[in-house]
Amino acid sequence: MRTAYQYRLRPTNQQIAEIDRWLSMLCSQYNYLLADRFNWYEQNRSPVNACPLVCHLPELRDNPDYYSQKKTLPQLKKTHPWYGEIYSQVLQDVVKRVKVTFDRFLKGDSNGKRSGKPRFKVRNRYRTFTYPQMKEGCLQGNLINLPMLGKVKVVLHRPVPDGFKIKTASVTKKADGYYLTLSLEDKTIPEIKPDFNPDKITGIDVGLKEFLTTSEGETVAIPQHYRKSHKRLRVASKRVSRRKKGSNGRLEAIKQLGKQHKRVADNRKDFHFKTANYLLSKYDVVAHEQLNVKGLARTRLAKSVLDAGWSNFLSILTNKAENAGLLVVPVSAHNTSQDCSNCGEKVPKKLHIRWHDCPHCGCSKGRDHNAAINIKNRAVGQSVLKAKSLLAQ
Repeated sequence: MRTAYQYRLRPTNQQIAEIDRWLSMLCSQYNYLLADRFNWYEQNRSPVNACPLVCHLPELRDNPDYYSQKKTLPQLKKTHPWYGEIYSQVLQDVVKRVKVTFDRFLKGDSNGKRSGKPRFKVRNRYRTFTYPQMKEGCLQGNLINLPMLGKVKVVLHRPVPDGFKIKTASVTKKADGYYLTLSLEDKTIPEIKPDFNPDKITGIDVGLKEFLTTSEGETVAIPQHYRKSHKRLRVASKRVSRRKKGSNGRLEAIKQLGKQHKRVADNRKDFHFKTANYLLSKYDVVAHEQLNVKGLARTRLAKSVLDAGWSNFLSILTNKAENAGLLVVPVSAHNTSQDCSNCGEKVPKKLHIRWHDCPHCGCSKGRDHNAAINIKNRAVGQSVLKAKSLLAQ
């Protein structure tokens, strides 16, 4: 099992200058390798028999794959000696990033979903470099030994658990400083509970009036971190637009705007973790709808949907449940708000109608509460089957 811990770094001024210089050089190399891929793509995207009768046929060349581009690094260090000051594995990781980005554009990910055309990085948009392999014992106390950077101070707000092995380390430059992300490997596999208490199964219906409503009728208020910070963000954004492009004042204003956005993101993430902990401390199985968040983010509700961060919350909830040996079950979202949770009859209602009144059986309760009960009922059979399949493995 893999997990990631993020810590704040306290590098010296000399280390800060070196990290920034590495990021600048790695950004240039990333753009060069990506341009090399684009050149091959433009020359080979059309079959020869599909070309016009009168056209220039460029000389065919081999596809610049991961291994061929990796072999160019020794020559790069000869022609540009300053690249020899970057740790070799960090430089190799740039080649891997280009490969992954371009493969998603041409072939798609594991689910077959293709990404858009890769874009070249401007200097301030390339913020992370990775050490693909870390030696055992690299973290000693509050210092981590990063090859060719030296020992860097780390703010260990939580210790690395015993038995966890550090596999990779990534250094990221953010608006308020530098951060270290450790990828940890734990060979122990959490056991799924063999039997679930029927009283500890719940369904949750996420929404914009309340962040979520459980099948027991509990509600969690939606914090609206972005909307509450909208005034400060607007002032900071106007300050950026008034500054002259390319000036130091504009760069400082952009930095302040980035800090404001990061504060909003951190508050939202903290709320998601606390809500997930609360649900998993109370229930063994949590069911939720399979939402098309990308589709909802293209509607008039886009700002509210993105401010709620449903996708991030469900991802955090699922990961924490796996680590605790619990289950998070996604169910179909079809008609969960329209069907009556008591008799099962369909009761059509528009979005602005927030109360469910069934004319067939007289059931009367909140729209979100009714939907949460339907989600729980759909998940009861699925959770039992899923638990049995996991135990059989």
